[in-house]
Amino acid sequence: MSIDAHLDPAVRHDMVFLFDITDGNPNGDPDFSNRPRMDEESGHGLVTDVAIKRKIRNTLPLAAGGDPRYEIFVEAGHALNTRLTESMDANNIPTKDKKKQPTPEQKQAARSWLTEKYADIRLFGAVLSTGDTKALGQIYGPMQVTNARSAHPIMPQQHTITRVTQTRQEDIERGESTEMGGKWTVPYGLYKAEIYYSASRGAQTNVDGRDLELLYRTLEMMFDHDRSAARGTMTARGLYVFSHDNAFGSAPAHKLTERVDVRLAEHVTGPPRSFTDYTVSVNDDALPSGVTLTKLVA
Repeated sequence: MSIDAHLDPAVRHDMVFLFDITDGNPNGDPDFSNRPRMDEESGHGLVTDVAIKRKIRNTLPLAAGGDPRYEIFVEAGHALNTRLTESMDANNIPTKDKKKQPTPEQKQAARSWLTEKYADIRLFGAVLSTGDTKALGQIYGPMQVTNARSAHPIMPQQHTITRVTQTRQEDIERGESTEMGGKWTVPYGLYKAEIYYSASRGAQTNVDGRDLELLYRTLEMMFDHDRSAARGTMTARGLYVFSHDNAFGSAPAHKLTERVDVRLAEHVTGPPRSFTDYTVSVNDDALPSGVTLTKLVA
């Protein structure tokens, strides 16, 4: 297998991604006053796959340096139907005349136009059957991201904050001098997500080696481009890619991802408060035949 096996889009890849949060809110839940998401039974922190993919979408074009092949389809301030209609117009497919259904060749041309233009469709897929573009159906992306779960239970803390500037003039005239608000933080949490790449679906969306290279680079650097007071300090702590030597795979994914073990360091007697409170070990002995491990962030 090539030394750059992790960049081969024609084979399966199973990944483990570790990141941590210090004094911030990695993913607030709007149903609970933006409290950090948690598993209510165990107390473990959660970050949804949607939140992780949002950060990837925000950063991938920066990593690509303005390459037009890395535009983003699901982007704030842009209507999806407009972009879908654009793909139909670019391939001379009628959208208003309901009696004129596009041919299979036309539909495939429009779908290929979208995957070539938008990196997030190429990687994550998209629902295209909205508005006047129902004939385009759905693209199943090759990259699947799990929710991230903290290694240990978290203890979210709510902080009351004040602001000296009022939003309304009448409040000032009534003599109000401050406004109250609040924010949630997690003192510390180390989270683990798993990412799976299907080579067969990657072939359908035309994923190439640069797509994978930029994805890995994005995962390593995306928190540096997503700084905010609300999110505290978030840092990529580990990215481990198990690459198979074929599209089907040489071993079940769980037998590979479970080789990345996260546990408290022996010196820790209280709740973890930094990455140094953990020991991360990767069992790379006797990997299944046909599987290689690449440690990109460790």
